[in-house]
Amino acid sequence: MNNKIVLIPAYEPDNKLISLLEKLSKEDVTIIVINAGNTKEYNQIFNEAQKYAEVLEYVGNKGKGYALKYGFNYIKNNFNNNYYVVTMDSDGQHTIEDTLKLLEYVQKNPDTLILGKRLRNQNIPFRSRLGNGITRLIFSLTTGLNIYDTQTGLRAFSNKLINELLNVNGERFEYEMNVLLMFAKRKIPIKEVEITTIYIDNNSQSHFNTLKDSFLIYKEIIKFSFSSIFCFLIDFILYTLLVICFNKIILANLLARFISATINYNINKKIVFQNNDKNNLTAIKYSLLVLFIILINSLILKLFVTYLNFNKFISKLLTEILLFIFSWLIQRYFIFKKET
Repeated sequence: MNNKIVLIPAYEPDNKLISLLEKLSKEDVTIIVINAGNTKEYNQIFNEAQKYAEVLEYVGNKGKGYALKYGFNYIKNNFNNNYYVVTMDSDGQHTIEDTLKLLEYVQKNPDTLILGKRLRNQNIPFRSRLGNGITRLIFSLTTGLNIYDTQTGLRAFSNKLINELLNVNGERFEYEMNVLLMFAKRKIPIKEVEITTIYIDNNSQSHFNTLKDSFLIYKEIIKFSFSSIFCFLIDFILYTLLVICFNKIILANLLARFISATINYNINKKIVFQNNDKNNLTAIKYSLLVLFIILINSLILKLFVTYLNFNKFISKLLTEILLFIFSWLIQRYFIFKKET
């Protein structure tokens, strides 16, 4: 078997898949297509696809992440060492030239995940541009890495990374983002290579469900945001009542923060980050974080109220916003981190 493999997960494809396979079959690659739980009405397309590629199938639509890992597992079990894989979409958005380009790059960089980066000056549909922009910002804030195109489906890797990819959680569109997050966490190199992308009918055939799949991608930070907002409301209400009663800003802030922090710890541990540690280590780490944030929080609050003469309640809002991202990063990657 050829050691250069093109893997194409296909859900509800049309004849563009056949056209793509016909062109790919002229290149020096092995083509594997995943019939990702399609109904019988697509049998004709996959029967035609068998002329150019090896077609794997399973029952039921289980998501893009599941389809990719199904293909990875097959490759791992049926190919010898030193193979190179590139994944591409079935809808004709990726060119043959760019696919081969990524295969060339990964052969020179076998320890690196290669991403096809869609060019900035292209007429990318608003939905894709907005989604990628939000994801890029969140990814940069949470990892410190600047990846321009976090949602690209054109990715290449060698056999050296197959086990890492199989161990990443996620069954739907969140899987590809989880790959980037895990690779960033484990210091596995990620490199972008510029490609062209063809958007057909303004990307109307995409199976990405904007609400449902966006939630899967961002669910951890969404849950964290709701937890933080809920506990902030508790904190703010208590702070307001205590300031009205005692007119002591620092005392009110400390007492309100202690109560809200206790509630926040339990919500984040059990619901947001789903940390199952039985020992008290997370509680100790969280307590240290709270003490640090209380100190910084109080100093910033004092600065706004005493030296900048801001309103006491507006100052509280500004202070909490400033510390939100810092708190999320520490909790996600230090206190409640999931071991891999």
